[in-house]
Amino acid sequence: MKRLIALFAMWGLLMSVPIEAQNEQAPDTIETVKNDTLTADSAMAMVTADLEGMDDEATDEGGGLHKQLKRKFVEGSAGFMSLVALALVLGLAFCIERIIYLTLSEVNTKKLMKDIDDRLSKDDVEGAKELCRNTRGPVASICFQGLLHIKESSASIDRQLTNYGGVQISQMEKGCSWIRMFIAVAPSLGFLGTVIGMVMAFDQIQTAGDISPTIVAKGMKVALITTIFGIIVAIILQFFYNYILSKIDRLTAQMEESAIVFMDSITEYKMRNEKGGHE
Repeated sequence: MKRLIALFAMWGLLMSVPIEAQNEQAPDTIETVKNDTLTADSAMAMVTADLEGMDDEATDEGGGLHKQLKRKFVEGSAGFMSLVALALVLGLAFCIERIIYLTLSEVNTKKLMKDIDDRLSKDDVEGAKELCRNTRGPVASICFQGLLHIKESSASIDRQLTNYGGVQISQMEKGCSWIRMFIAVAPSLGFLGTVIGMVMAFDQIQTAGDISPTIVAKGMKVALITTIFGIIVAIILQFFYNYILSKIDRLTAQMEESAIVFMDSITEYKMRNEKGGHE
């Protein structure tokens, strides 16, 4: 954009020179055109130099987002800011681990239940067990547990599914307590840094024996920066935590729905075998 403005400026300077295209020109006219052209080129060079100087100055003042964050991190007292950063790193580690685990636990439950029902309709219980054993996720696990107790009563199988379903939910929620802890600890560390910064400001005021705006501003700056970073860390972790909870809720709903379908398949299997035994 700045280059475009410079080009328009040069074009305006050139247009201000009255040049008439003729076959024969007087020597003084040609010399005037040359001087005007050199003047325009000089003006263009000055504009370009000014724009480049403005770019360099803006770069030095801004320094990019990562440099801004680095500078604010140092200004906010390295001790407390390091604790806040550690809470962010550990919290993200638990979040990423849970997201990977839950993502790998998701399968096409409708297709799985259809395949199990097809095998049970052919009285291939071992084939259904093998299918569940080779399929990842909590839905396949509870179905496998149900197939292990297929010779028991329907009430007993339903109780086994409920109990093992609770175990699977506990597995999915593993590590979430640590994420909640880091969400609570991050802003708390920021507030602690705020209190420490206020104490430092009052200590400096007491040492100086005068309320200087510079002394007060320095302590308040440390306090506010640590608080801001603590809140930012909590917001980031809260976003990931809510996403993890949504995946757990979706998997739990799939488990409940699949358990109902599985019990229907087991009931049909038992009724068919009972009729075959009576015949």
